[in-house]
Amino acid sequence: MFTRCLAFPLSCLLLFSVSAWAQTGDASSPRAPGSVGDPSLVPLSNGDIPSSGRAAVPSNAADQAGKIKFRSQAILIQVPVIVTDKSGNHIHGLTKQDFHVFENGKERKIAAFEEIVTTNKQLNVVAPEPGRFTNLALSDQQPRSVTVIALDTINTPFLDQYTGRRALIKYLADNLDSGQVLALMVMTSQGLKVVQGLTDDREQLVQVLKKASGETPALQGSGLDAQANAALGDIPDLPSVQFDIAHPQAAAAAFIAYGDTLAASFQQPKALEETLNAFLEIAWSLSGVPGRKSLIWATGGFPFEISSPAQLPGPGYLAPLYERTMQALDAAQISVYPVDVRGLVATDAPAAVMASTGQELEHQISNRTRFQQSTIDTLNEFADMTGGKAFYNTNDLAASFKHATDDGSSYYLAGYYLDTHNDNSGWRQLKVKVSRKDTEVRARAGFFVTNATMNLDLTRSSDLTYALSSPIDGTGVPLSLKWVGTSGDGAKKKTEFILHMPAGGVSIEASNGQNRLNFDFAAAAYINNSKTGKPAITTDKTVTAPVPDAQMTSLRANGIDMKNALELGPGQYTVRVVIRDNVTGKIGSVTSPLTVN
Repeated sequence: MFTRCLAFPLSCLLLFSVSAWAQTGDASSPRAPGSVGDPSLVPLSNGDIPSSGRAAVPSNAADQAGKIKFRSQAILIQVPVIVTDKSGNHIHGLTKQDFHVFENGKERKIAAFEEIVTTNKQLNVVAPEPGRFTNLALSDQQPRSVTVIALDTINTPFLDQYTGRRALIKYLADNLDSGQVLALMVMTSQGLKVVQGLTDDREQLVQVLKKASGETPALQGSGLDAQANAALGDIPDLPSVQFDIAHPQAAAAAFIAYGDTLAASFQQPKALEETLNAFLEIAWSLSGVPGRKSLIWATGGFPFEISSPAQLPGPGYLAPLYERTMQALDAAQISVYPVDVRGLVATDAPAAVMASTGQELEHQISNRTRFQQSTIDTLNEFADMTGGKAFYNTNDLAASFKHATDDGSSYYLAGYYLDTHNDNSGWRQLKVKVSRKDTEVRARAGFFVTNATMNLDLTRSSDLTYALSSPIDGTGVPLSLKWVGTSGDGAKKKTEFILHMPAGGVSIEASNGQNRLNFDFAAAAYINNSKTGKPAITTDKTVTAPVPDAQMTSLRANGIDMKNALELGPGQYTVRVVIRDNVTGKIGSVTSPLTVN
């Protein structure tokens, strides 16, 4: 049963139908029946939601954003911190006075502090109800040790994918009673796939993992030399005509090397974009799960050399996507633990061999060595930026997985207020120190501060675009959807549904002494097995509703119900509904099948 909606008059504002303008979402379209012409219900000023495609992101990277315009001077930055002794055992009982947090080398006053020890109680998964669809993963908000395993088929050689799965099965089989919560996802060139949602049943996870299959990565057809050349920007020269005549075999090899490197140069940015999109989907799917999460990234490495957090090579559109992804991982408190499933990687050759086989081979061996080192550096960089740890050059992959999952058993959460006097856009370096000898401290190395990350209005359109096109539900705003009936005799039927947001699902904004709701609503219906992949209908709207003091108690106790409708022709659809909390920027989405007869 859904809880009742807010009492009149607020319920009249929220129980509105969108069918009258759903097909266009245009500002000039007639208002929906029941909206009583309220000016607070307006289409998004950013324009229509694109009908298909991957996530849109702000067009400018941090170094192009200019000065930051902060919406508030009190922005709390929360930093999960793991403190262990030299043996890796967690240290408990530290106080706020033991911690020192530095932003860009300047110590900041800690405003919030707590030690969090995760529970080992049985996981309470939300049980599905007939006719009701929800994005809720857990029925309680107790902090747990949550580990997500992401098998990377985008960047991992096919045989190494099998090695990684086998090592995971071994680790899980040896640790069946740890009380930890795990999930299994696969990063593919076709998007992120959830193989197993959050569960504390490791035996079930082992069985699912045994059935998981690999995928040929985009760079599978490119040799190691071509990949190394492309990643390092070392494009071989085409041979001259004279060289062709004198050395035909060498010329043919040079032409092949040139073509292979160009092909790898084309595939690598695509692989990086797919990888970042997968991380973004993971972050949004876990944003509603409380506490710090560990993400085991079972991979063969990044196809790019990332020398610093503030710089990403490749096409210009990748930099803002990279920054948006890092922001989403930080907001969801996800620490990434890259595990190089290739194990021990040999790139060097004996000096005698190098000297006897010519200058070109020596050059390629040098590039392979640089490529391997850049892969390790990038995995370390990515882990440090998120507060995780990278594992590489080891065949004991099971021990690496265990280290990553054990990290989540307890941590400290320190909060401080952002230095808003510094209005420069870019990377803010974080450093956490503990006044206790013989300790190891792990926390994220920093975060991006840009107009897009500080001004949530700038990413409204791109956020909704992403959420509508992503096959993975976002959990930042808890949602439930229930279809309540279909009516009409024409070519299109009106299908009504109720969208429920439980108490605390969206923020209450205090503005000029008045409480207000401020969130975006969007929906899209996709025809199953459509060749175009475009939705049959897309709609979006912003709700900015005042909440009278007399209704606050009801709102906090019962949450919000919204009654909406879509007008669709007969067929089978997949419907995705999205809510974006414009106060926090959190996204919730729920996906449901729909048959219209």
